[in-house]
Amino acid sequence: MLRAAALVALVGLLGGCAASAPAAHHTATTRPTPTASPTPAPVDPLAGMTLQQKVGQLFMVGTQATAADPTTLAAVGSLHVGNVFLAGRSHAGTNATAAIVKQFTALATPGATAGLPLLVATDQEGGEVQVLQGPGFDSMPTALQQGAMSPSALQSAAAGWGSQLAASGVNMNLAPVVDLIASPQFAANNPPIGGFDRQFGYDPATITSHADAFRAGMQTAGVVPVVKHFPGLGAVTENTDTDSGVTDTTTTATSPSVGVFKSEIDSGAKAVMMSTAIYTQLDPKSPAVFSPTIVTGLLRGTLGFDGVIMSDDLSAAEQTSAWSPADRAILALQAGVDIVLISASPELAAPMVAAVVAKAQADPAFAKVVDAAARHVVDLKRQQLR
Repeated sequence: MLRAAALVALVGLLGGCAASAPAAHHTATTRPTPTASPTPAPVDPLAGMTLQQKVGQLFMVGTQATAADPTTLAAVGSLHVGNVFLAGRSHAGTNATAAIVKQFTALATPGATAGLPLLVATDQEGGEVQVLQGPGFDSMPTALQQGAMSPSALQSAAAGWGSQLAASGVNMNLAPVVDLIASPQFAANNPPIGGFDRQFGYDPATITSHADAFRAGMQTAGVVPVVKHFPGLGAVTENTDTDSGVTDTTTTATSPSVGVFKSEIDSGAKAVMMSTAIYTQLDPKSPAVFSPTIVTGLLRGTLGFDGVIMSDDLSAAEQTSAWSPADRAILALQAGVDIVLISASPELAAPMVAAVVAKAQADPAFAKVVDAAARHVVDLKRQQLR
């Protein structure tokens, strides 16, 4: 009987332990759920910039490649202009060019350009369109000759040409030309492109493969290439620099010439230059550079380009001479252009910049246009400039 009683007691004790386990579980201390750290808000690239500094980023002003133009120096130092173009022809070589460029880059201070580096550009296409020459610069073949090279050979050559630009302080090349000319026969009637053999060839595949190679070589050297002239100058019979009323009557949104630009955008182009010709099938009322339909609707919208859009020269081109300098700058920016090029007449920078500042101060909608354009330019500089 004693052993039986002990056994019953032991079973009861074990049963009590089993019953008490859930109770012990319920009374255990619960660890608090960790609080997720808040995601920091993205920093506005324009934070801390004055209106004048933002407007300055929207202009690229020319200087002769042989000397630092005092007007252009003042544009950077006093007008807050954030970009410079080396114009004309120089045979002084890389070292002399670098010394000229340094005079401008030294002005890119917090007070002038909000400390942002300058885009220093030139036209280094090849053939007759090669601004910088002399010791340290190779003599570049025409684009038509480049088009006869294999893409791999052209990419290697372009990397070398790009390194020469970088050594001279240039970080943007307004090239390659991707305008599509229908045939060798038509090239003779196409003064701006065919007249100088600025085309890689006469079919989209040749143009895009060689433009891709040229861009890749430049980018390897740290130079930003700019494809031009949207939506194409291959079908015009006059030169927008020297003639007015230059008109393309055939190009549409689905033309092969527009498709070439689409291919370049899809393969990573970061900057596109607008044509100043009129395209009757796209917008018969305005030069492309002043047309929201072409700049914002077609290039930004249909083709999906989100990089920097710049104008061709708006200072001395005969094609836009009917508009006042102030209107040229404002119309281009309202159309969706980010950088207004004043390559030939730097003295026009002052009235153009003043007009844009005044309109942004008076018109909140235009002030937003300025901000959007400035963000494109600042983003490009932060992403691409070393």
